[in-house]
Amino acid sequence: MERIYLDHAATSPMHPDIVESMIPYMTESFGNPSSIHYFGRRSRHALDEARQTIADSIHAKPNEIVFTSGGTESDNLAIIGSALAMQSKGKHIITSSIEHHAVLHTCQHLEKQGFSVTYLPVDERGRISLRDLESALTPETILVTIMFGNNEVGVIQPIEEIGNLLESHQALFHSDAVQAYGLLDIDVNKYKLDLMSVSAHKINGPKGSGFLYMRDGSKVAPLLFGGEQEKKRRAGTENVAGIIGLQAAVELSKKSFADRFEMYLDFKRTFLDVLVEEKVSFEVNGDVSNSLPHILNIYFPGTNVESMLVNLDLAGIAASSGSACTAGSIDPSHVLVAMFGKESDRITASIRFSFGLGNDLEQIKMAALETAKIVKRLTKV
Repeated sequence: MERIYLDHAATSPMHPDIVESMIPYMTESFGNPSSIHYFGRRSRHALDEARQTIADSIHAKPNEIVFTSGGTESDNLAIIGSALAMQSKGKHIITSSIEHHAVLHTCQHLEKQGFSVTYLPVDERGRISLRDLESALTPETILVTIMFGNNEVGVIQPIEEIGNLLESHQALFHSDAVQAYGLLDIDVNKYKLDLMSVSAHKINGPKGSGFLYMRDGSKVAPLLFGGEQEKKRRAGTENVAGIIGLQAAVELSKKSFADRFEMYLDFKRTFLDVLVEEKVSFEVNGDVSNSLPHILNIYFPGTNVESMLVNLDLAGIAASSGSACTAGSIDPSHVLVAMFGKESDRITASIRFSFGLGNDLEQIKMAALETAKIVKRLTKV
């Protein structure tokens, strides 16, 4: 049985070229970048080159790139770090109700520390309202953190409009771009971003490596203390091999993002066309016309998430619900709850398929056909 991986939004397979690029930095070029001898200097030079490559990819300066362990750490550093550094100017933060838990749980932590947080609602497409954001802004607002593209339904938020709205306000603007980076051409200056989080393992790089873009002049307190790495913004010996893998992933994504964007859109259209041809009852969650190309979240009326996932896995298809499965029970997706309400059937009958490296059109057709068979079987009276 051929196994088809359609859960790239959770993690992506490493590209062989990226694996190859990392090996020398786990063998002969193993020096600590803070060491002044030859071995240390080689590692430092590699880090400098990686920092330049990554900065160029988002039209930033090299000193505005802070290497981290991935998206979660980047989000925590951006949110907690800016809150601590800016609290003399206010203690109000604005975010959305559909953020990744790395953002939501961090904001909830800050609420326990005396900060106030406004969680903006979204419409049934998963988009926030600019009017709501403008109404929520106060002279005490110090940070607005809105994700670029959602990890469950793929909706893209109005990032450029938010940046323009905040241009004359003291609040820093942070975006979790973990799902969007590598598929969209992101210019941090065009979008007026002050902070942006990225993770390597979502773009075919290694787990445990990522970066936080931190605009010059942004006030962000460090969360880790020790050495003076990353200009005292993130202590700890740099993960050189992981950063080299991140650099290689960035280079690869920049070369092919336009082609992959179109290819994933074709996958999405093909998957939906097969379901229509098979006369399966379904609805897409989110706005297909304004979403990331690789994420497709589908509501199958009359089905159950757990049964769907088990049957898909038995058929060799890896997908997800976008919610946590523990001890045989499934917690409702907070994203779908925010979009459709706690009573909606969608929160217990929706599946996320996400495309990436290794997928081809034949796999997509096969997966869609198997999905259609499963839905028909589970909804048969």
